[in-house]
Amino acid sequence: MSRSGAAVLGSPIAHSLSPVLHRAAYDALGLADWTYRAIECSPVELGGVLRSLDDEGLAGVSLTMPLKQAVVPMLATAEPLVTEIGAANTVLFAGAWSGFNTDVPGMVDALAGIDVPDQATVLGAGATAASAVVALASIGVTHVVVRARRPAAAADLLSLAAGRGLVVDVEPWPETLDARLVVSTVPAGAADSLAGSLADMSGRFLFDVVYAPWPTPLAAAWAAAGGAVVGGLELLVAQAAHQVKLMTGQEPPVAAMRAALPGA
Repeated sequence: MSRSGAAVLGSPIAHSLSPVLHRAAYDALGLADWTYRAIECSPVELGGVLRSLDDEGLAGVSLTMPLKQAVVPMLATAEPLVTEIGAANTVLFAGAWSGFNTDVPGMVDALAGIDVPDQATVLGAGATAASAVVALASIGVTHVVVRARRPAAAADLLSLAAGRGLVVDVEPWPETLDARLVVSTVPAGAADSLAGSLADMSGRFLFDVVYAPWPTPLAAAWAAAGGAVVGGLELLVAQAAHQVKLMTGQEPPVAAMRAALPGA
């Protein structure tokens, strides 16, 4: 069966920009018969929705929270990153369901070109922080300081980092930031209290995974203090580009995808 089209599943999903990115990619690639839609889906509904979309003839799906971990037991095969992190944001339908994680390579792409320090700080200890830890190890960081409101929540990150040969320190939520590289993986609003504590951020880099609202108070204050900032839209484009390649087999038109974003 020839497969075409895809969808993004999650809850809530109405705000997702994935349809904008994927449709722009299909248009640029000349895939006139490919469609991409957003579908509200809970973890309880996931198996049934996947079966329905598989039967419909879609090439695959993108997954947002809270489905990235729920899908793992449903997969027939999974790339090593999925097994390592315990989360998949992409499923391909090709007889058997195959899981992939494009969050990590998307983060690596978003961090491309920076002067990589030996040590970095990660704000948060959830699923996105796990992807960040692996991405940081991939670009050459050897020591990660995880700052979390609930340090006990970072237990899984310790074993993940150990598998990558990373040194990890878990510390309480900071009052200020002075690391050369900070990756904020917390939701919008969670790091706002740090915005007023920044001094000279020259030569320092912030990667804030939030993309709406943008800029976050932390990102705005960081840039105003002379630091470099990359936001969640870059991650959104990069991980979607990897998904487009997996689903279509073609090189993703990254520039066209980025240009399709609101305000681009």
